[in-house]
Parts: sequence; C-alpha cells; structure tokens
Amino acid sequence: MSEPEGTPPAPATSRPGRRRLLRAGLGTGGALAAVRLLPGGRAWAAAPAAGLRPAPAAPATTPGAAGGAQPWPDWARFARIADGTFNEPADMQSAVDALKAQNVSVVELDTLLSNWLTDAEFAAHMAEVKTFTGLAHAAGLKVVMYYPSLELISPGGEKGRSFYKNDQGGNWVQRDLAGRPNVFYGSVVVWVDPGDESVWLSPNSPWRDYYLKRIKGVAATGVDGIWPDVPIYFDGVLSWCDASTWGAAAFRADTGLALPKAADFADPTFRRYVEWRHRNLLRFQLDIAAAGRSVNPDLVTFVETVSMDYRYATSIGLDGGYLRQAEGAVSQVWEVDILGNYDGMRHATATDWVCLISMYKYARGASGTKPAWAFSYGWQADDASLVMSQLIAAGCNPYEVKTPFKNDTVDAAMRTRMYAFVRANQERLYDAAPIAEVGVYHSSPSRDYVAPGAGIGMYANATAPAGITDWWGGDDPEQSCAAVPWLGEFRGTVKALVYAHVPFDTVPSPGLTAADLTRFKVLLLPDLQAVSDAEAAALRGFVAAGGTIVITGPAPTALDELGGHRTEFALSDVLGLRRADPLPATRQNAYGAGTCWYVRNRAGLSYLTRTDQASADQLLAAVRQSAPPAVTLAGDRRIYLDARRLGADTVVHLVNFTNFGDTPAAFRTTPANCTLSYTLPPGTTPTAVTVATPDGTDPTPKPAPHTVTGTTLSIPLTLTQYSVVTITTR
Repeated sequence: MSEPEGTPPAPATSRPGRRRLLRAGLGTGGALAAVRLLPGGRAWAAAPAAGLRPAPAAPATTPGAAGGAQPWPDWARFARIADGTFNEPADMQSAVDALKAQNVSVVELDTLLSNWLTDAEFAAHMAEVKTFTGLAHAAGLKVVMYYPSLELISPGGEKGRSFYKNDQGGNWVQRDLAGRPNVFYGSVVVWVDPGDESVWLSPNSPWRDYYLKRIKGVAATGVDGIWPDVPIYFDGVLSWCDASTWGAAAFRADTGLALPKAADFADPTFRRYVEWRHRNLLRFQLDIAAAGRSVNPDLVTFVETVSMDYRYATSIGLDGGYLRQAEGAVSQVWEVDILGNYDGMRHATATDWVCLISMYKYARGASGTKPAWAFSYGWQADDASLVMSQLIAAGCNPYEVKTPFKNDTVDAAMRTRMYAFVRANQERLYDAAPIAEVGVYHSSPSRDYVAPGAGIGMYANATAPAGITDWWGGDDPEQSCAAVPWLGEFRGTVKALVYAHVPFDTVPSPGLTAADLTRFKVLLLPDLQAVSDAEAAALRGFVAAGGTIVITGPAPTALDELGGHRTEFALSDVLGLRRADPLPATRQNAYGAGTCWYVRNRAGLSYLTRTDQASADQLLAAVRQSAPPAVTLAGDRRIYLDARRLGADTVVHLVNFTNFGDTPAAFRTTPANCTLSYTLPPGTTPTAVTVATPDGTDPTPKPAPHTVTGTTLSIPLTLTQYSVVTITTR
C-alpha cells in the first residue's frame, strides 16, 4: 500500500542531534560544488498564501529595552547540563540514573524532533517525553527539550519521500538572493547522514506557526525549558538567505525596500538586509519563548547560538547580543567550537587559547544578567577539563560533551569531578557580581561592515598540525582572525588584557545604554568604525562623566550603524579630531571630566600576531593610569585571571594555559607557580583566604597560606588547571 500524500517515512527510534558545521569553505557557499541541490526548486515565484501575512520583522521588544523582569530560577542559574538521549523507552531510567550519578542537574533531551514527523508521531513521542520528564523530576533533575528551529531532516529523503519534495518544504524553504532553495542531501555536515534530506525553512513563512504550535505541544509535557537549535539563515551550501517570497515580504514590510539583487557591501540596501536579518531572527526567538510560556508560565527558553564574537553572525544572521535585554526568561546556549573535530584543543597555540577565552567572555557579556549556558567541548579528559575550567571562570554554565557530536561525555569520571566542583561552589561561581573596571567593546556593525571578506576568524591558527584532520580552518589562512582586520584588533586587545592579568568584561553593542557602562572606568574600543548616533551618545556621556576610552584604528566612528560613510566622525568632539584633518599616530583629548586616548594603528592586531610590548603599552597605558586592578598576579602571562565580588568576599579565578606556546604542540598540563596579590580596601583586614579546585578529589574550599604587608595581601599558589581563591575581609 502506498503512503498517503504528505506522510513522512517512519523515523528512526533515536539518533544524535544535529551538530556543528565544519565551516571552512562553507560560510561563503564554498561547498556548493560538493553538494547536490534540487535545481531551481518549485514555488519560488509563489506569493504568500491568501489570508497569511509574513511575520513582522521588528522585534516585540527592542534590544535596548529594559529586560529580565521575570526572575530566573536557581536551577537555571546553577545548571550543570548534559545530553539525555534515550534509544528506547526502556532506557529512560538508566539514562536518568547515569546522569544523576555524574552530578548533572539539567538534562538536555534530544530525541526525534530533528526529523519530519506527522502530527500523530509527534503526539506519540510527546507522551514518551512526558514519561522521561517524570522520571527525571523524581530524581531531582530538570529537563530542557532540544528542538531544531528552522531545520527539518527527512531520513532517506534523498531518494524517498521528504518534507521538501512531498510536503510544505518546497513552499516554506529559505532561498538565497538568486532564488535557490536551501536544501541539501547528506554528508555536508556531521549531523545529516548520507541519503537524508536537510531543508532549512523560512521563519517568515507559515513554518513559523507550524513550529510554534509544536513548541506548545512540547511545553505541555511538563518539561522545564525549551532548547531551540540555531535559528539561522544556514550558509553551509548557500549564502545570504532568506530571500524567499516570505522573506522579501517581511523585509519590505519592515524597511519599505525591495530585497537587494546580490551580495554587495557597497550597496546600502544589502547592508540594510544584513542588519535586518539579525532583528528578524530576534523576533522569531522571542515568539518561540512566548509560545512556550503561553502553555507554562514557568518555562524557560535557551536558544542554541552558534555565532560568537567572530564574523559568522554576519553571514547567518544570528547576532547573539540582540537577545541580551529582551524581556522574559529567554537566554542562550552558546555553541563555542574548538579547533579540531577529533582533537579538541589539544594542539592549540597560546593565541588560540586567548580566542577561546574571548568567545566565552563574549558569551557571558552578550547574555547580560541572564544565565549563559555554553558548550564545553573536549576530546580527552585533560583537555576537556581545561576547556570547562575556562568556561566556568568566565561565568558560564557548562554543557559537557565530546566533540563533534553532542550525545556523549568525554569521560564520565571527569564530568563527575568537574560537576561536583560546580555544585560545591555554585554561589561563588554564579552569584558573585563582576568587579572589572575595564570593558572591551564588541561592535556588531563594525564586525559586519569593516573590511568584509571571506574569513570568519574563529581562531588564529587556521592550518591543521601534522596528522590532525577536520581542523576548524580547513588549512585556509583567510579564516584566521589575524586575517580579519576588525576581529584581529578585537582579539588582540583581549590578548593584551589576558597577558597583563587585567580583569575585564565584554560589552556588546546592540541596545547599548548608559547603564551598561556605569561600573567601568576604562572602555577599550577596538577599531570602532561603525556606530549609531545612540551608541555615540552613550559613549560620549561615559567620557563626559569621567570615563576613559581607548579607541584604535584608521577611521574612528567614521561609519553609521549600517556601514554608511559619515561626513564627520560620530565622536569627533570626544576624539578632538575632525575627519578632514590628518590623523595623528596617537592623541589624548580631555572631554568633560574624562579622557579619550586615540591610537591610529591597529595595536591589537599587532599584539595578536607579534605579542610586542610596544603595542600592549599603547592599549594598556590608559588602564594602568585610570583603572589599576586591585587583584594582580606575579607569574606566567599565560594564566588567565578574573575577579568578582560576593558580599564581603572577593572571588578570584585562575586558569593555567601555560602548556600552550606559539606553535601547536602535544597537549600537557604543567603546574605553574604564581603569587596572587590583593590591595586591601582602606580600613579592612582579611579574615579568611581559601582555595577551591576541581583538579583533585575534594572540591570544597581549603584555607590558603597568605601574608599581609601593609595593605597588600599575598597568596603563593601552585596552579594545576583551575583554582578559585576567595578572600574575605571585614
């Protein structure tokens, strides 16, 4: 008997969820020759169906609006996350028991929802999810349901029936600017098996209502949260989607413009399209969260976000900073990738490690005051624990997983040990407030519009070490962050701060307000070129009120927020420079009660590639003068230091990456000796100093030897991978 029209094939019982794309050569459509696409595709010229309107593109909550009124539950703030995939219903209890034994507190449940399911199959599976959730709750665990948001996989769909060929996929598919459908068959990415179909749907099409209805069905099972996977304009085979009729209608409704004809950064309409896609996907994320809360008001949403501080957000449309101030319990799971699919960070350079630090710090900053969950990828236990140490030190919650998939641990004993440390120290890890007085400004429009090119810049070393396969950069030097001028300047600024042991926080640009800057004394603005009038006003007010900014690069605030040329610098008055004048090599200008330091060259990019003291001095002279840190470290510069405050306690994080050098080498862990110093606030004395570490068998804080000389408290330490020092004063 033939299957009725629109019926998908019976899904497999379970399979690993979709996983990361090897982006080298794919981000600009480079894989197109290696993948079979359906030529042209049907329904390209079809208008939106009668009675259906494209979803509005403007966000329900503007990025700058005050958000976070809904409090976050402790389980989300202190989460220790792991995959809980079960193969058969009979496996549910054993899966729950294993995760409980590993000190996991939140189960990310990834089952069949990547696949094309009929309504009946979906309902039957939700009954299984409800059963699993009940078992997890009985064990004291929370459940967050993974559900791809814009991708749908049809198992066997290359030759058999598929959502694209036999259902609504052909009408709802994303399309590039030439009208080609965003659909492919197997072997392009690790999560789509050979012979399977992957179709990426337009969030502006009726797929939106289809998906939101099913989100409500998931919420009704009693799960505690929803994990929508990467709502992006997928660019693994085609670039610059969504130019479907649905996308075109939404773009016109929002901007009054027709879609651009081609990808051309010289075209103001195309640049508008680049920015619009960020906001368009923001609205979709907010609608997902709202749909879940309409069924369960206590439901939280964590959107898996693969775009970090580097240039991938430009091409896929998902800028993580846009969600920062959105109202309600909606935040991110940051998919922070590592160097090698089958090697982890085992052959990183020290600069690659700084890139990882930069990504985790960006994740923490872009999530604002909300919990920031993040992937903790690894290949073996020792590299996996070091990656997780940096993730925790940056203030993120770990989702431990073995690369390149997401359904297994690197090592159960390692996970158990690390998660025991998080559980024992969760308040000092996640309740402590940042005390960094130095901020590094991450400019989304500068990322998008300053020297756009092919490279995405995830790490510095794009060339695979000998014998290592599936390297992130695909042996393409253009992929290196050193080849992307704006990003290289940003990452080099981070490197200078890390090597100087200066605590800092990342300040994302979308929705910037004066309140975002009040706790900083110094704000570093790497190669800040593209800036809105509102951003410029906030920065101007910061300096006028007594703050110090350090701005670098050849065209300071010379572009507007859409990459258009300004006739005058947006911060001309603060810089003390006019665009018509020759730019000095350096300049200090007093403005109001504050100061602007300008450096014409890209000192950060220089420091990224050369690690030269002269460039570091250009970046950090203002920091030393205006915001000398209270916590300092005498020791190898490849020890990461961060500091926060919890009541009367100062909590200092130290991560040892001294095993990394200037060239890739075999992974090792070498204990490092150092001395931590703390300048006691006037009139205070230390009452306790403790050290906690996940490196041994006991994660609880232990008293630490220390001395006091005048107002300086000194603590000698031997650091293996990670230690947390707590200083209590009265």
